[in-house]
Amino acid sequence: MKLATIKNNSRDGKLVVVSKDLSLAVEVPEIAPTLQAALDHWDKCEPKLKAIYDQLNQGEMKYTIAFDQLDIASPLPRAYQWADGSAYVNHIELVRKARGAEMPENFWHDPLMYQGGSDTFLGPQDAIPLKDEKWGLDFEAEVAIITKDVPLGVTTEDAKQSICLIMLVNDVSLRNLIPNELAKGFGFFNSKPSTAFSPVAITPDELGEAWDGCKVNLPLVTTLNGKLFGEPDAGVDMTFDFPTLIAHAAKSRALAAGTIIGSGTVSNYDRSKGSSCLAEVRMLEILENGKPITPFMKENDHVRIEMLDKNQQSLFGAIDQSVVAIKTGETIC
Repeated sequence: MKLATIKNNSRDGKLVVVSKDLSLAVEVPEIAPTLQAALDHWDKCEPKLKAIYDQLNQGEMKYTIAFDQLDIASPLPRAYQWADGSAYVNHIELVRKARGAEMPENFWHDPLMYQGGSDTFLGPQDAIPLKDEKWGLDFEAEVAIITKDVPLGVTTEDAKQSICLIMLVNDVSLRNLIPNELAKGFGFFNSKPSTAFSPVAITPDELGEAWDGCKVNLPLVTTLNGKLFGEPDAGVDMTFDFPTLIAHAAKSRALAAGTIIGSGTVSNYDRSKGSSCLAEVRMLEILENGKPITPFMKENDHVRIEMLDKNQQSLFGAIDQSVVAIKTGETIC
């Protein structure tokens, strides 16, 4: 099943069920007005939404609309919680190696995770606002899951049953603001502006054999300014799978329905597959040349993040964003 949120005059948009080929959609106010409302009552709403999805794909729905990826918000335009892990530890190892820092042993068995801002997500084709190029704007291509209610102290095995939906992520980062923030010992804030998610969120069964119950085993394709930047496999070198990340997040608190948990930047040891962020490329350049060569993003740069099935069909639609320079106090609609 594929679900999306159409922008309207409310903060949380309007839930629609989207056809498998991403061409049509149908509104479902009689089931749930928003995706969060559906997640709040997932066990009751999910089978009803699935029935609509099946009818839509069989051509049995009368009142459909064209699904326009330009007219939608992220599946959850805002969320009660957005927690991003760093599941590809080889990526962390590379970053630390480039600055001559040792890798703590516990990084391999104790996940890193930060709590991101979840009040203003960007739509999948909204512009990325940039106030100052000196801040070092970067994209991060990731995979994320959305949970239903998760009890405090959930086991990794039970956490598998809490995964409702899967999305793609552009976890926008301001790299040059990160060092000073982390040096304060209190985590990210200014260095992590609004995140964007894929046009649709899908149930795990949509992935078929590519979903093993714990991770997505497909390449995540990123292009920058029309050129392939990377296509590492999201299922390879993922040190901490999604049930492990959920259990880690729920170690000391329950998680509310609608919690989003990200994988962190998808990264493979096989560097021939390219990368999922500029920072990784710059780290490789430092190791090879002693200094970074690739610049961070600037005005009018364009990033596209997408995942294709074995038939080369888009599973989630595309995160397709350009950078727009803004002034203090200016907003982008």
